[in-house]
Amino acid sequence: MEFDWSYAYSLLFDQDFWLACWTVAKLGFLSWLLAGGLGFFLALAKQSSIRPINWLSRLYIWFFRSLPLLVLLMFIYNLPQVFPASANVLTEAFYAGLISLVLSEAAYMAEIHRGGILAVPRGQYEAAKALGLRYAGIQRLIIIPQAIRIALPTLSNEFITIVKLTSLVSVISLTEILLVGQRLYTHNFLIFETMLAVAFYYVLMVTIFDKALGWLEQYLDVSQRKPKAYQLSASEKAAIHAAQPASASTTSVASDSATPALEVRQLNKYYGEHHVLKNINLSVRSGDVISIIGPSGSGKTSLIRTLNGLEPFADGSVWIHGQHFLGTQNGQCLTAPHPELILDIGMVFQSFNLFPHRTVLDNVTLALGYHNRGTAASRRIEALTQLSRVGMVEHANKYPHQLSGGQQQRVAIARALAMHPSIMLFDEPTSALDPELVNEVLRVLESLAAEGITMLIVTHEMRFAFNVSNRVIFMENGAILHDESPADLRQSSDTRVSEFLRQLNH
Repeated sequence: MEFDWSYAYSLLFDQDFWLACWTVAKLGFLSWLLAGGLGFFLALAKQSSIRPINWLSRLYIWFFRSLPLLVLLMFIYNLPQVFPASANVLTEAFYAGLISLVLSEAAYMAEIHRGGILAVPRGQYEAAKALGLRYAGIQRLIIIPQAIRIALPTLSNEFITIVKLTSLVSVISLTEILLVGQRLYTHNFLIFETMLAVAFYYVLMVTIFDKALGWLEQYLDVSQRKPKAYQLSASEKAAIHAAQPASASTTSVASDSATPALEVRQLNKYYGEHHVLKNINLSVRSGDVISIIGPSGSGKTSLIRTLNGLEPFADGSVWIHGQHFLGTQNGQCLTAPHPELILDIGMVFQSFNLFPHRTVLDNVTLALGYHNRGTAASRRIEALTQLSRVGMVEHANKYPHQLSGGQQQRVAIARALAMHPSIMLFDEPTSALDPELVNEVLRVLESLAAEGITMLIVTHEMRFAFNVSNRVIFMENGAILHDESPADLRQSSDTRVSEFLRQLNH
């Protein structure tokens, strides 16, 4: 039989095909969107530490990945025979197909989302937690945007798969592209010409959506953006100048001189059988600048991370301005009874942990907005004030990847200062920097010390520790061996201290 070109060409303008394309577009997009949302919920549930939630998620993913979509379609469409109440919805082929596709694809998309979530660095969770964000806020503002951006190429591919799977819905008589073609060639027997038109419509739809998703992927790729240097307006300069005196005093809690700003009582921590922190007792007065030094593995970082709840501990307690902040109950580390005190402790990390999908300005304002600190305008001025304080205001429109390591660390300091904590924790703030960038961060720390901010700094910069600190803590094997003034520690008769300082000075 000779190929009928004129008939094949006429099918490109067939109204039934175009209506079927619209049906497939709606079905495919809604299925992708709903399955993506359900899949993300399942991905989070699969990572939950709550065993029943974890196992229910695993069971769902296992079952619906094992069940063929065609079988599921027939089951859902005929479900009203068992549950007549579902007839109002499931007798509609579109809704039966939509529910089937969502249930099936959610299981696959859950694993895609889980891969995206696992690819978000752990430091992102920790930075958000240190800023006082709760679980839902961390997911909504930090994790989900990054995980979706990471998983978007695979999610786009899954959308194309869904569009092609809509052809299976023809078995329950939904008028989609394949069913229109089948109805035509059963009447005229021009199978090849008709299926060529069916293929054309599927390729056309996939191409259009692929281009749209490619544009979305490019839009979300912040590495392609080239922001201009931020220029302060006259009103912003005036507002920053007026705010500077207030910013110099970050203490948010009026402290009694007799009450320690921070107190640690009999704190112990274990990693399995290893006793990491041993009976730590520490009292920090307001205005103290304390450097924590010691050999690697001595427990310095573990100590600093327990003070704001980033690391749990076995027993002991942490008090802030005389209020109980962290304690233990039945061997579990708990925040009680004043969880809001987390906002009184600023944290700066060794690896910066800035949020890569947000600009410098957004990084600093994020926690202010989450905790409803002032108006949008006042939050912006606060962020610009802190960025000006660390010499980074002209970079406010940039993204973290466009900054040097020293610049990123200064932004991280501004982000912590914006919440006006009364205590600042620094976990080796210069160890991830090139030698030439160390000094720019140390100068910021020196200026903060001069302002009287209470600081605890884990550091290997001995010159800084002894010149700026009023107390130096020497740790080894999880215990505090010395807590003295820099002058006293230099003159210590302890051979271990002398050997440690001698090695660092070489």
